[in-house]
Amino acid sequence: MSVSDLHRRILDAVDAGFDAQLATTRDFVAIPSTRGAEGPCQDMIADLLRQRGYEVDDWHINVDDLKDLRGFGPIEHDFSKARTVVGTYRPANNQGRSLILQGHCDVVPAGPLEMWDTPPFSPVIKDGRMYGRGACDMKSGTIGALYALDAIKAAGLTPTGRIHLQSVIEEESTGVGALSTLQRGYRADCCFIPEPTDGKMVRSQVGVIWFRLKVRGFPVHVFEAGSGSNAITAAYHLIHALEKLEEDWNKRAAGDPHFKSVVHPINFNPGIIKGGDWASSVPAWCDVDCRIAILPGWSVADHQAEILACVAAAARDHRFLSNNPPQVEWSGFLSEGYELKDSAAPEAAFGKAYDAVYGGATPDLVFTALTDTRFYGLNYNIPSLCFGASGAAMHGFNEYVDLASLRQSTKATALFIAEWCGVEPVSA
Repeated sequence: MSVSDLHRRILDAVDAGFDAQLATTRDFVAIPSTRGAEGPCQDMIADLLRQRGYEVDDWHINVDDLKDLRGFGPIEHDFSKARTVVGTYRPANNQGRSLILQGHCDVVPAGPLEMWDTPPFSPVIKDGRMYGRGACDMKSGTIGALYALDAIKAAGLTPTGRIHLQSVIEEESTGVGALSTLQRGYRADCCFIPEPTDGKMVRSQVGVIWFRLKVRGFPVHVFEAGSGSNAITAAYHLIHALEKLEEDWNKRAAGDPHFKSVVHPINFNPGIIKGGDWASSVPAWCDVDCRIAILPGWSVADHQAEILACVAAAARDHRFLSNNPPQVEWSGFLSEGYELKDSAAPEAAFGKAYDAVYGGATPDLVFTALTDTRFYGLNYNIPSLCFGASGAAMHGFNEYVDLASLRQSTKATALFIAEWCGVEPVSA
C-alpha cells in the first residue's frame, strides 16, 4: 500500500466516524467535571476504552506518592475521589515506536449561568461550533485522540507500537494527574497532547505559580473607621506591588529567545478575593488567590522567593501591615516552563501528518499558558508535542470548539499515530 493510499484510507475513516465522534464529545462535555467532580467523566472514558478492547488501568491517586516529585503542586481540596484512567493498546507485532496520548477531563467553573447564551453543560452545536464548558479545553481533543485510533482500525490497519491513552485530572490547578501516570510507571518514546492550539505546535510555554495572600486587619465599627485597619484595602496595596513585580518580570522576558516576540507574556492575576464579615464593620481579614507566570528556565524556588520579598517590602510600607505582616501560602501550581527540545524525530513524523492534512510546515506557538507536556519533557526527557483544534472563550462564557478545525486536527492526529507508531494491515 502506498503512503498516499494509506493516508486516504485513514482520512476517509475520520470523516466516516466524525458524526459519532461529535456525539461522544457532546456526551463528554455534558458531564460537569469541575475539580473534585471528575469521577463520571473518568467512568465514561474507562467504558469507552473497555468497549474498544484496551487494557484499562483505573486507580485512585495517592498524594503521598507524588509530593516529592518534580513539579508537584499542593492539593488543598478533597482529593479522596481523585482517579486517573489509562487505556493501553499492545500490538501483536511490537516493532514500532511507543506513544502516550493524553487529555485532561477537568474543567474550570462555569461562572454565573445567566451569563451564558446556552447552559454550559448542555452542549449545543450551531454555526459549525460546539458550545459548552470544556468543549474546547479540552474534551474535544481527548475524544478526538480516541477516534483517531478508531479511524486507523476502521481503515483496516493496526499500529505496531504500544499506545497509552491517558485521561487525567488536575491539569487546571496542579498537574498531579499527569504526574500520577509517570509515578505509576507509564513511559513512551513520545507524548502527544491534543490541547486546543489553533492548529499550531507549542514551541515554548510558561510555568505557573499559584499563591494566596492572607491579609489581616483591625475591625472596628465603620463610624470610627480611621481607628481600624481595612484588610481588603490593605490587600489591594499588596496587589499593586505585585503588579510592579509583574512589570519587572516582563522586562526580563524581553531577552527570552521565544517570548521576546510576545507582548506581555508574564501575566499576574488576582483571581479570587474573599474578605470581611459585615458591611458596617471594617474587615478584619482578606484572602486573595493569585496566579503569576514564569518562563522556561526560570527557577520556581527563586521566583517564590521574589514573591515573598515583594509582599514583605510592600507590607513594610503600610501603616498596619508593617507590624502585622501578611502570610503567603502556595495554593496549587508550582510549575516550571517548558521548551520543546530533543524532538526532531516526532516533529518530523508530525510534520508529514500536518502537511498531508493542512499543507505546508507546522506553525509554531509560543504559549502564555501551560500544559502537562512539561512533566514528560522535564522529568523524563520524553519529547512532548502539543497540537490541537481551534476555538475560543476557554475559561470564559460561551466556550466553543470549531468543528472544521476539530475534524482536521483529528485527521492530523491519526496520521501522526500511523507515522510514529507504524501500522500494518489487520490480519484476517
